[in-house]
Amino acid sequence: MTGAILAIALAATAVTAAAAAEMKGKIYYLVPTLLDEFQTGSIDAITKFMGDVGYEVVSLDGQNRTDLQLSQIDDVINLKPAAVILAAVDFDAAKTGIEKMRAAGIPVMIFDRQITSTPSDFTSVAGTIEIGHVAADEITRLLTEKNGSAKGKVLQILGDPGDPYTLEIQQGFEEKMADNGDVTIITHPAMQWEATNAGTIAQDQLLTNPDIDLIFVHAAHLAVAVAAVLEAQGKKPGEIMLVSSNGAPVGLDLIRKGWEQVEVEQPMVAQAAALAMFADKVINGEEIKPGTYDVTGLESVVTIEEWGPNIKIPGAAITKDNVDDVKFWGNMKPPTDPVMSVE
Repeated sequence: MTGAILAIALAATAVTAAAAAEMKGKIYYLVPTLLDEFQTGSIDAITKFMGDVGYEVVSLDGQNRTDLQLSQIDDVINLKPAAVILAAVDFDAAKTGIEKMRAAGIPVMIFDRQITSTPSDFTSVAGTIEIGHVAADEITRLLTEKNGSAKGKVLQILGDPGDPYTLEIQQGFEEKMADNGDVTIITHPAMQWEATNAGTIAQDQLLTNPDIDLIFVHAAHLAVAVAAVLEAQGKKPGEIMLVSSNGAPVGLDLIRKGWEQVEVEQPMVAQAAALAMFADKVINGEEIKPGTYDVTGLESVVTIEEWGPNIKIPGAAITKDNVDDVKFWGNMKPPTDPVMSVE
């Protein structure tokens, strides 16, 4: 193992010598960054689920640097692992690395950050359009409860418009809301996903549109900035409703405090479980059949795309009634239920 790998190896499954002998092989998980709970939680989930199906996991932190992640790819190729799981720092730059690994005979599984520019062996992502659909259903419910019918004014704050994650949530949300002709949607992007940008948008729009009923942001950290603006303006929790997507701990805390009414979860735990469910087929070069699969209780769909087999996993709505459920990754409880390989 190279010095670079030794310096940045974060975690490997803790196993006894006897258990290690029974492992099917080692999988490297290339993490883009460890600056948020989603990424650190994904290490725990992937390590746990891959252990369920017989693989040891070593995770490497890309520190949000494209050059470092590409260097890690070169080092991992020399180690000849059973497979690599990649959550890319940069979608475009990852293309070359994926092609190099697959040319070296190493199967590549894509986690969370979908890459369509080149084939890979399996991709596990959230159903972002479906997240938009769930958000639309919940916002329709909230507006109806407040105004007697689905009517009112919604401020939608996107993440960075260069990120397909936010664009697909917007697509799903707006296509589902199209049936609600009495709802006005005002949309602005928070560039670079900066929370301060979201706060500024909320502040400006509340001046020009003081009749806003609800603010829908595409990530929980943006909701924190928006809630701070509402509080600074003397609003009470729930006076202007707040809905977010991704299920981070800060979003769940806002629900408990009453500032946020719904958090639509990005199903990180299920996305990790899906990788493990299909790992044997990927590593053994077996056919992955399209269709519907149960992934930790979520009805998920495998399709065969130009870039390879792709599973989309829907999110779930988190409200004050279920916010403490340990199945939501934002509660930071490691998964305990085992997964099994797909036959």
